[in-house]
Amino acid sequence: MATNDTCCTIVPYFNIHTGKVQEFKALCEQFVEKTRSEPGCLYYGWSFDGNEAHCREGYRDADATIAHIQNIADLLAELAKVADVARLELHGPEVELDKLRGPFANLKPRYFTLEYGFRR
Repeated sequence: MATNDTCCTIVPYFNIHTGKVQEFKALCEQFVEKTRSEPGCLYYGWSFDGNEAHCREGYRDADATIAHIQNIADLLAELAKVADVARLELHGPEVELDKLRGPFANLKPRYFTLEYGFRR
């Protein structure tokens, strides 16, 4: 069973620097507010386990994913001052992932190809 779902997800995990959790969370609030206006964003949120954080985010397609990264680029630079990326994954159908390979190449993500499923 193939899928016609074009949704792309960015799956980042962060290790927050010692003593920087509150500063990190303040940035998360800014990320949420800035992302809220993106028409291609399907969902967006931050979750925590001590000094580890995860951003749960999904976008309509690769174009919306790229628009998001362009929108929050300035905040990513600030985030890098208080946390390190522990792991970064991109999930989506191959045709959409192909569009993301260039724009995300410098971040060195792992790519996971969606092959089966549905979206309501």
